[in-house]
Amino acid sequence: MRIWHQSFTVLDDVPHYRDALQRHLSAQAAPGTTVELHGMRPGTYPSAYPGTHIGYSYLSSLHREQFVAAALQAQDEGYDAFLIATIPDTGYEVARSLVDIPVVTFGQTSVLMAGMLGDCVGIVNFIAALEPQLRRNLRDYRLDSLVGPITQVDAAFTDVMAAYADPQPLLDAFTTAARRVIADGANVIVPGEGPLNVFLADQGLSRVDDVPVLDSLGTCVRVAELRAAQHRSSGLVASRAGFHHAQPPRDLVDAARASYGLD
Repeated sequence: MRIWHQSFTVLDDVPHYRDALQRHLSAQAAPGTTVELHGMRPGTYPSAYPGTHIGYSYLSSLHREQFVAAALQAQDEGYDAFLIATIPDTGYEVARSLVDIPVVTFGQTSVLMAGMLGDCVGIVNFIAALEPQLRRNLRDYRLDSLVGPITQVDAAFTDVMAAYADPQPLLDAFTTAARRVIADGANVIVPGEGPLNVFLADQGLSRVDDVPVLDSLGTCVRVAELRAAQHRSSGLVASRAGFHHAQPPRDLVDAARASYGLD
């Protein structure tokens, strides 16, 4: 089984994260499953940090096309599932409507699975500008009543990258932030971005006090495997009923994308 992992980050710009991500997801995958990492195109961002773009609706919409193109390519190349590995679930609704292979997303999957561990999910991230987008997504998924507080670690992207060499400051900052959401009622925690999630999993942190901390991306790999097995065995695909789910003919998709200069 092959899973296409699509990051919002230019992975070769952050080799410590890329290597930790590959190590962790390969460890989480079942025997016989390969998780193949794909990042954004080199030069997508003016720096290695996608957070300068991710908080803006227009820029996020532009970058969505890389996810759409990747989903189409994954299906064409015979991948069994497509994993959108960023918590705002960039391009999810569109990609799901275009391909028949399962499309699994960080945000939706994390919250659904966290709901099996507790009844008030707290999200701890490090990009404050994401909260309105996350809240809107959760309303669209009908999961908004399950998610309570969202807070930020007192750290930036560069701090997360540096933590692989010196982990304790970020572990302490995460624990402090986690205790804030716990004090506000959360009884299960989702780490809010891939780099933070992978760092915590790499450090073996799975609880703060009595509250579980979900390994979001590891969970997504397991769910992608399940969905791929269902697709393979029974042909199970997403709904095709209604505007947001209807699947256009591929030749129309290719022609329309070509007219806009999209590969």
